[in-house]
Amino acid sequence: MVGDPDDERQERRHGSSGHRSVPQAADVRIEAWGTSRERCMAEAVLGVVECFADIDAVRPRAVERISLAGASDDDLLSALLDEVVGRLETYGEVPVDVEADATDDGLDVRLAVARPAGAEGAGALPRNASWHELRIAPDAYGWSCAVTVGVM
Repeated sequence: MVGDPDDERQERRHGSSGHRSVPQAADVRIEAWGTSRERCMAEAVLGVVECFADIDAVRPRAVERISLAGASDDDLLSALLDEVVGRLETYGEVPVDVEADATDDGLDVRLAVARPAGAEGAGALPRNASWHELRIAPDAYGWSCAVTVGVM
């Protein structure tokens, strides 16, 4: 069956990256994976965005660059997700594509952004700073991460 963990394992053996959401009672659990830590984090961002916006047919209006520093991989992932929610709340834009590169003290991130008006609503907005059960670590196929997103 499509979406089975076995399907994901097969894809990951071939070096793919991706994400999926797992609905929970009042929240959504995002699971992401990639061949690198940076790709894994980018997939997590796209997974979070897909919780509240359908961005498949949306074209970006700009590319924004941000630099993030963090003491740990968990801190970096949390800061990146906070940036996504903050951009939605402050500027009214969401990333439709994400690229990240490692730096000496964190990440250099490029966000191709669009206005949500151009992205159809797919669900409730995430609550800022509500990343529960966040984890990111290397695994047998590269990197994987997961986070529970509190939604409004």
